[in-house]
Amino acid sequence: MKKLCLLLLSTLLLACSKDDGGYVSVNKKLTLEIPANFPTIEYELESNPPTEKGFELGKKLFYDGNLSANGFISCGFCHEQRFAFTHHGHQFSHGINDLEGTRNAPPIQNAAFMKQFTWDGATSHLDLFPIIPITNEVEMGETITNVMAKLQENKEYQKMFMEAFKNGEINNENFFKALSQFMIMMVSSNSKYDKYVRGEDNVSFTEEETYGNQIFQQKCASCHKTDLFTDDAFRNNGLPIYPEINDIGRAEVSGSASDNYKFKVPSLRNVEKTAPYMHDGRFGSLKSVLDFYDSGVQDSETLDPILKQNNRLGIELSETEKQALITFLNTLTDNEYLNDERFAEY
Repeated sequence: MKKLCLLLLSTLLLACSKDDGGYVSVNKKLTLEIPANFPTIEYELESNPPTEKGFELGKKLFYDGNLSANGFISCGFCHEQRFAFTHHGHQFSHGINDLEGTRNAPPIQNAAFMKQFTWDGATSHLDLFPIIPITNEVEMGETITNVMAKLQENKEYQKMFMEAFKNGEINNENFFKALSQFMIMMVSSNSKYDKYVRGEDNVSFTEEETYGNQIFQQKCASCHKTDLFTDDAFRNNGLPIYPEINDIGRAEVSGSASDNYKFKVPSLRNVEKTAPYMHDGRFGSLKSVLDFYDSGVQDSETLDPILKQNNRLGIELSETEKQALITFLNTLTDNEYLNDERFAEY
């Protein structure tokens, strides 16, 4: 009984706040359930435990166009839920005044388990990640100072920040923590693959899905590791360089020539829904991606050694293997996540 009482108490924050009617509202902690087949969490939950009010605030901020300079481009504008929070159909993300960037919007999922963020790893902390799109001149084109000023003048936000945080302040720290609380809870872990490996609901693989999984483990899993399907590393995968863009990737952050053309290995979860593919969205289908790895990889000084073995570039794949791989990758689609009302726009 004592343990039960302690468990119940642990779901409540000590801080309470009063609404306009004088009623005390309790800010309940949210439970982040770590899937049995997932690696350990990377985000420090102790410093920013997700709460009911913090999550609600983060969600409102995520879908609020006022975080941008023109009052229209929200985080959710380029990250649509039904496409695993990507900008489906757009090679490059479109921002304020219909300006276009040079990279494809990556999905948002399982961020609490990641060590690095953005294609070039511009930040290693989820709390700092929103600074990048908000201040990017072709994405949201705003300053954090202006964002704070707009939020501080808004009565609804005044109330929401008061309910979400003990000090109730609308400041940079609470702003970023609220957005993180929303993204921390965005866990995609209920695909057919997940239920199969966890032995749930009597889920089984077809013969082709099983074969595709075998091919994946032999030829893809060295980079797309664990059930996050990424090793969270930066690699040069041999893409031909677009001279007009010449995106040098990780080297832009590290300043080291050894990182030229290296980009973060993306998670393959929900990959069926996240076209177009690669950091620059150059491939419109999974078949095109596999064709590239089979016969399109180009050599360079920083090409990943994994793609330069057995006296050939790339990964040798037959047409039968490609089709089986695609069939397997489709088992990573998590429709429960793509349709979870908790993350849906109001």
